[in-house]
Amino acid sequence: MLTRIGLVAERGTRSFWPVWTILLAAMVPLMMGWHERVPLELFWTVSVVTVLALGYTLWRGIRSFRWPSRADAAARVDEAMPGRPLTALADAQAVGAADAASQGLWRVHVERMLDRSRQARAVQPDLRVSKRDPYGLRYMALIAFVAALLFGSLLRIGTVGEMTPGAGDRVLATGPVWEGWVEPPAYTGKPTLYLNDIPAGPLRVPEGSSVTLRLYGEVGELTVTESVSGAAPDVSAEESAEAAVPEEAAPEQGFDVARSGRIAVEGEGGTEWEVTVIPDQAPHLSLVGPPETEASGEMALPFEASDDYAVVSGRATIELDREAIDRTLGLAAEPDERDPILVDLPMPFAGDRADFEEALIDDFSQHPWANLPVTVTLEASDALEQTGQSAPEGMLLPGRRFFEPVARAVIEQRRDLLWSRDNAQRVADLLKAIAYRPEDGLIRSETSYLRLRVITRRLDNMARFGIDEEGQTEIAEALWELALQLEEGTLADARERLRRAQERLAEAMRNGASDEEIAELMQELREAVDDYTRMLAEQNQQQGDQTDQPQTGENESFEFSQDELQALMDRIQELMEEGRMAEAQQLMEQLNQLMENMQVTQGEGGQGQQSPGQQSMQDLSETLRDQQGLSDEAFRELQRQFGQDQGGQPGQQNQPGQPGQQGQQFGQNSPGQPGQQQPGEGQPGQGQPGQQQAQPGQGQGQGSEQSLADRQEALRRELERQRQNLPNLGGDAADGARESIERAERAMEGAEDALREGDSAEALDRQAEAMDALREGIRDLGRAMAENGQEQQPGQGQAQGEANGRVEPRQRDPLGRQLGESGQFGTEENLLQGEDVYRRAEELLEELRRRSSEQGRPQEELDYLRRLLDRF
Repeated sequence: MLTRIGLVAERGTRSFWPVWTILLAAMVPLMMGWHERVPLELFWTVSVVTVLALGYTLWRGIRSFRWPSRADAAARVDEAMPGRPLTALADAQAVGAADAASQGLWRVHVERMLDRSRQARAVQPDLRVSKRDPYGLRYMALIAFVAALLFGSLLRIGTVGEMTPGAGDRVLATGPVWEGWVEPPAYTGKPTLYLNDIPAGPLRVPEGSSVTLRLYGEVGELTVTESVSGAAPDVSAEESAEAAVPEEAAPEQGFDVARSGRIAVEGEGGTEWEVTVIPDQAPHLSLVGPPETEASGEMALPFEASDDYAVVSGRATIELDREAIDRTLGLAAEPDERDPILVDLPMPFAGDRADFEEALIDDFSQHPWANLPVTVTLEASDALEQTGQSAPEGMLLPGRRFFEPVARAVIEQRRDLLWSRDNAQRVADLLKAIAYRPEDGLIRSETSYLRLRVITRRLDNMARFGIDEEGQTEIAEALWELALQLEEGTLADARERLRRAQERLAEAMRNGASDEEIAELMQELREAVDDYTRMLAEQNQQQGDQTDQPQTGENESFEFSQDELQALMDRIQELMEEGRMAEAQQLMEQLNQLMENMQVTQGEGGQGQQSPGQQSMQDLSETLRDQQGLSDEAFRELQRQFGQDQGGQPGQQNQPGQPGQQGQQFGQNSPGQPGQQQPGEGQPGQGQPGQQQAQPGQGQGQGSEQSLADRQEALRRELERQRQNLPNLGGDAADGARESIERAERAMEGAEDALREGDSAEALDRQAEAMDALREGIRDLGRAMAENGQEQQPGQGQAQGEANGRVEPRQRDPLGRQLGESGQFGTEENLLQGEDVYRRAEELLEELRRRSSEQGRPQEELDYLRRLLDRF
């Protein structure tokens, strides 16, 4: 029965959906009152067309509709079950009726179908008509109808009767009616009020609201009086009834609310309201703290603004506070007249502008008032162009600080020149004094000295004949560039090149560059970073023990090695090539912050002095990575052998680009790849006479077992040298480290013999044993160092960086995760700290379950979390 009812709904929907679509579409203009504004001829034309369309669709629906029978419902239920049990129960045995075995089998079949039929459930109807309505006309009509319900009225449909002949008498018989709306200004965000739903009495509306009233019936029976617009005096009901003017009885009236007063609809069914205007308040602004200044001189001035609705715009006015200036030396002269600094205040791009906090960010380092007392006044406007101002706040206008003595002196003379053009000759004389006796080394760069001499001569000539505003600006710009060169040397050029390389790379991220373009841009960025760090190191060395150094944001020294920078750029390039631009952009921002705040550490690659144990750990880690690379090549060699056995021609040469033509030698890895070795860092057999080493070109593109065997032998000899150079540590962990390394040597020797015999499969097994033994040896060595009090200190050995979230050099797995010192995937930190490890394990498991249930996380992360849950 339920399935049959569903079939009725399904067939009715498919047959009559055009009927209710036309009905809904026809009611929209009637509810919105559009028929009252269009010509009568157009209204009746549209009405006739609508009725004809409605009749046609209704006729088509009746013709196509078929009432479902009980058999139709049974067939629908039968189709929803596997094996069609209802049909099977109605069948009779046609073959083998005389055979007892066949009859028994048939009875079993019938019993199974009978059991299955008892599981029958009602089938849901299919009410989708998207194939019949591909353009979604039914949804369009429904959306329009809902909008008409929200912004229109069903009462307006009744006014259609007034448009028929003789309908006026019936309207008058029911009496006059009226409608009204109050529409607040758009900037307030308030909804429109329907006056018919508001009882008589007090009514509060925002200032500037628009009132619309419509009167229906005989002209004069209803009148409107109001005193809120200021256009007419307020009158009483009796005076209005006696002296009603045509304007008060007009069918449609509209006015704006400018003040508090009274609105009344006089007549049968009328009402009145005492209107109170909600005034629009002016915005309020204030500073919320002192300005924050970057090392480059950029200022961030926090402020807060509020308004009863929304702040539209704002600006800051910065004026020179002459009373607070020490008028001595170059500031003793009367200053040149300058206009106040006007800066637009930043507004929120999204969200509420009624109450917000923002920061005015700008750089006034090159302004004549930089580092001088000023007053700051904030001003904001709302939609009514009302303005609010903050109280003037005194402050020093932030500017760039210079620490090099000559650069500071040049900037001071630039300030004096911009203060008053009358100081031109005085500034020229002082610049001559600065340039006196350059051989004393006060000005280290000959180029800077020559630039200073040229600027001095030009300023001297201008001062002699009278300097104008254009010349003043020209000399000021030249002095600024000279001060930057004196302060930073060629560091400014290197920084500009780095900034340009970062901008080009960011543009490539946004536009989806190719792999070739990414490689080219990354190479440009690497060169720019190298130049910048080299220049920064030279500057730090020149500054020496100067105590007046620029401080970082939180008085923290930021040390970052060259290897870490290269690893970070490698990771950025990998992410870009994989198309993960959002993650690459985050790392680019991290790189920008590092380059802004870093200090280059002294020494090779930012590494400090290493203890013997730390050097052994590093050498063993390098050997482990080299063994992994050698194992990969042995695996590719096994693949080539398998391919030749499957039909390759004897002696067939590998084509360029085929697996196995990597051309990578032990110790000859390409730059930026894991396992990259520098001269003197753990190369096989280094310093051991008679040892065989992989020469450049040996085995390049050959992929033969003999070349792999030679490289395996060199790696084994290198591991033997590292074992002999292990620090003399005591304890079980140290003994276990030596045993593991010896076991790794034996496994490498077995892999070497298997390679020479051409047994690549056996070689892979022995190489895997060697890598496992090496990992265990590295772990044991780390424990032995900890037991003997040789823990790695910050700044020693490899760069730490875990606390800062850095990307470690050569310490990432293929997914970009950090590797432990033992070479295993994941971290070596003890996550289960404390004695109650079971409780901690349960907490971690609950956290995994919680995160896996958050569907807003990326799909890759959810898959990873589910794999962890399946495993643990």
